[in-house]
Amino acid sequence: MATRNETRERNRRDDSKKTSRNNGGERSAFSFGRSDDSAVPLLGALAAGAAIGIGANWARKFLQQKSESMMAGNEWDEILKLEHRATLAKFDLLLATEDDEVGKRASLVKTIHYALNKHAHQEEQVVYPALRQANETVDADHLEHEHGYVKTYLYRLENMEKNSPEFLPTVREFRNLIEEHARMEEDQVYPRFKSGLTEEQNKKITMLMNKHGMAMN
Repeated sequence: MATRNETRERNRRDDSKKTSRNNGGERSAFSFGRSDDSAVPLLGALAAGAAIGIGANWARKFLQQKSESMMAGNEWDEILKLEHRATLAKFDLLLATEDDEVGKRASLVKTIHYALNKHAHQEEQVVYPALRQANETVDADHLEHEHGYVKTYLYRLENMEKNSPEFLPTVREFRNLIEEHARMEEDQVYPRFKSGLTEEQNKKITMLMNKHGMAMN
């Protein structure tokens, strides 16, 4: 018969094995911290948001979208769609600011600038060239041309007085441009393009896009 000390020791070892399994192959459904490398840029964006005081409601919404992206397999188009949603959420936070919140407005403009630069880099270096290779040159050129307007709006917002009467109307125009651009990609261009990809081609685009996204962090 085992002594009381031996029984406690055996229970401790059993608990240790269970913990090890949950942290390894049998991953817990709540182990966000152990997600794959492709999730790092997205979680980094959340951390950047928290650093400037983005509210808990936005954070919960972002994590929900993040988990949906993981369930979708983190494919390139799902990642871009999630980035669209996260950026539009930042615009909504900016539109909710008051004229006396100059510092908060400046910080949000910086985070939007970073998010859009990273997003555009992924598309311009990977997705749009792949579109051209698939004879989708007209759409690729149109979408890349719109990135020029994005840079123009960013320049205007960064150099505009943050309590100017024109600030929020400019932000609203900019958000509408981003939303329309995203809708064209999500509803028209990307589904049509992806339907012609093989599984191997789809994985390659996802891998390359994640690589370029990581390089921007």
